[in-house]
Amino acid sequence: MVTMQDVAQRAGVTKQTVSNVITGRVAVRPATAARVRDAIDELGYVPNLVARSLATGSTRTVGLFVPTVATAFYADVVEEVEDALEARGYHLLLCTTRQDGERARRHLAGMTSRSVDALLIAGDQDLLGHLPLLSDARFPVVLCAWETDAPKQFPMVTIDYEHGGYLAGRHLRELGHERVAVLASPAHTMRVTGFRRAFAEDGLPVPDSAVHMAPEPSFRGGVAAARAALATPGTTALFATHDVLAAGALEAGREAGRAVPGDLSVVAHDDSPGGLLPSQPALTSVALPKREMARQAVELLLHAAARSDPAQPRRLLLPELIVRESSGPAA
Repeated sequence: MVTMQDVAQRAGVTKQTVSNVITGRVAVRPATAARVRDAIDELGYVPNLVARSLATGSTRTVGLFVPTVATAFYADVVEEVEDALEARGYHLLLCTTRQDGERARRHLAGMTSRSVDALLIAGDQDLLGHLPLLSDARFPVVLCAWETDAPKQFPMVTIDYEHGGYLAGRHLRELGHERVAVLASPAHTMRVTGFRRAFAEDGLPVPDSAVHMAPEPSFRGGVAAARAALATPGTTALFATHDVLAAGALEAGREAGRAVPGDLSVVAHDDSPGGLLPSQPALTSVALPKREMARQAVELLLHAAARSDPAQPRRLLLPELIVRESSGPAA
């Protein structure tokens, strides 16, 4: 087995210099560092991460919680977090809650005893009631992609979801729509609030009867919610709080003989690839800066890990509306 001493002899430096290059804790002249890295590559040396963590007090590992990796949104977040961490010499430990509150609690409780330098929690599903488990954590915690009111003791980078709903509402109002319906998931209350605010500005309330909760966050759930919405005569537009619900709305519109966007407009939220099926009109959708959010969350997390008294900043990123083929003037 190749040792650090072997690398030092090959590079013509001390063992401590090799350690400084590997850990990055002490600056080493670029030419010397290059010789050490060349020796590491030539000999195939693999640092003992356990020994290094004991010596430095750092594992160079960050935990990440997400509800799932089966959706494009969270898959992109995981990829971006991993890339950002890797660029800074950190490793990723991934946990998924799978919308199971008990599973979330077990993972969260277990994380407090693991050797991680920091923890990033993306998405608030099934976790809000379990965050007190982190009160005694020895590492910083940062939240991102949070749609509900988050505890003030944690820094957070998230998206202005209410503004996303508002953008969808203003777009439909500018197209002249007055009688609209909302297809929503229970977790998307802020999006619905923003949508209603856009109509309220013009003195047009969106009543509770026009908000239809999808029985499940899926294509079938979107079909079911849209069928209920289209049962109300005169409805000219649907706002779906997720693209997959909007895809179901397009199917329900076809069933009802409603041309999109000729006599029915559909606006979605999230702008995820899964909602843009080739056989459908391209969806007008609110695009979320998810990769930028993930990058900023990692920066905030590592900054907190490097300080003994981290600040508790709140960053709110703005979405944008992407207008495509599924929305048009009110019939």
